Amino acid sequence: MDPILLLKATLLGVVEGLTEFLPISSTGHLILAESLLDFTGQKAEAFAIIIQAGAILAVCWEYRVKIGDVLSGLGSDPKARRFVLNLFIAFLPAAVIGLVFIKKIQAVLFKPVPVALAFIVGAFVILWVERRIRVGTARPPRITSIDDMTWLDALKVGFAQAFGVIPGTSRSGATIIGGMLFGLSRKAATEFSFFLAIPTLFAATGYSLWKERHNLVADDVPLLGVGLVVSFIAAFLCVRWLLRYISTHDFTAFAWYRIAFGIVVLITAYTGMVAWTK
Repeated sequence: MDPILLLKATLLGVVEGLTEFLPISSTGHLILAESLLDFTGQKAEAFAIIIQAGAILAVCWEYRVKIGDVLSGLGSDPKARRFVLNLFIAFLPAAVIGLVFIKKIQAVLFKPVPVALAFIVGAFVILWVERRIRVGTARPPRITSIDDMTWLDALKVGFAQAFGVIPGTSRSGATIIGGMLFGLSRKAATEFSFFLAIPTLFAATGYSLWKERHNLVADDVPLLGVGLVVSFIAAFLCVRWLLRYISTHDFTAFAWYRIAFGIVVLITAYTGMVAWTK
């Protein structure tokens, strides 16, 4: 395997793991990183989706006790059954919208400039929500634990997650900020975003593997393996850090980062300083 390709896979694994669960859009960062690394094309798109599995495995490991309790309690614990049902309900909107519109979205929006614009628009949404909380115009959260969510709460968060199919928006950002708007505490919204990522991104990974099965060959295994392992490690560290961070901070810093990053991409694209490719 070409060592340059392995290095690119390593860098992309780091980008995926560090951005998947932060409200800054992993897909947007991967599109831009792939463009800078000249790692583009149909196989690169499949690689970017498949290495998400590494990040999701990191969440599964971090919450292995909770997941084990839920699975063991499905036959006898109503709370466990409600939790799984809520995840399924929240998963549906993004799954349906993704299946119906993914080709059009990829053709039009999977490019650096639309991603940069989505970065900036999403940032202003975060700033608006955080300002409402800061000045006291937002209602106090009525749900402090994900176990207290109803199916309607889950459906609302699911529709919020559906905005994440737009690259640059951020699946986790849409889910967390949407959850906070719909009455979840910051911690509950963040944790539900973690758990909702499990069916959502595993489904996306499985779908991508099936769709690209004829384009992927045995020589691609080391490339995918490196991306998965690095993504797992980076995501595991990021999840633990984020849980500590939100206990004393809001998401304003991420919003300003999104604005700055989006402006840099727009300026470099407009001036030709960076030859952004699809």
